[in-house]
Amino acid sequence: MQRLLAIALLTWKAAFRFRLFLVVAVLLLASVVGLPILIKDDGTARGFTQILLTYTLSTITGLLGISTLWLACGTLARDIEECQLQMVAVKPVARWQIWLGKWLGIMSLNAVLLAISGASVFSLLQWRSHKLPAGEQAILRNEVMVARGSAKPEKQDKYIEQMTQDLVKERLTKNPVSQADLPEVIKQIREQVKAQLQVVPPGYQIPFTIDLGLAKNSLRDRPLQLRIKFNSADKSPSGTFQGVWFLGVPQKTPRIWRSER
Repeated sequence: MQRLLAIALLTWKAAFRFRLFLVVAVLLLASVVGLPILIKDDGTARGFTQILLTYTLSTITGLLGISTLWLACGTLARDIEECQLQMVAVKPVARWQIWLGKWLGIMSLNAVLLAISGASVFSLLQWRSHKLPAGEQAILRNEVMVARGSAKPEKQDKYIEQMTQDLVKERLTKNPVSQADLPEVIKQIREQVKAQLQVVPPGYQIPFTIDLGLAKNSLRDRPLQLRIKFNSADKSPSGTFQGVWFLGVPQKTPRIWRSER
């Protein structure tokens, strides 16, 4: 590990010798601060954050990519030209340690620059958000600057396969089929079982169990905003569907939450 850190330290020294670190840091700060000021948003919380994050993060990605290529190629060429690489190669350092040490040096340099850029973007976002109207500031806190995660109903593959096998046996007992038609029969029965568990006909209801994992402990008694995605075989002329959602554990939750129709 000491050899890897020594190679990484030499990479850092080369970056400061080329003044690459200072130049990239100045460019990143100038782009993070200058672009949001030059580009006007529509005055809403969503438009404000979209303008700020889209342009600044794209610029940061481009500058860090260019600096990585520049530093990697520049240090290698300079080490060969000044015979520094030959001096390192004759020492008890493996070739893979030289390569990995340079990689660690470049990645740590990018990590520092990324941390500076991220802190600048966050500070600028907080500073400019105070200029928004009170209503937009509330939207920014409650809808935009919030954590997001996805949750899906628990998988029922084992239950589906078990039900499929039971129904296939029952079907074959009543109406035997040939071996050539058996795979198609199994496929049709499996799709029927899936439909019973996943398809909700009009006027019916179906329960879904969604496990939030360890996140449920930190989300207890805190407001949540849900975006529910589902698929429909039929298209609605208005583009919307009417439905009612109940959230809670039946016979355990004191007050089941009910959505508006």
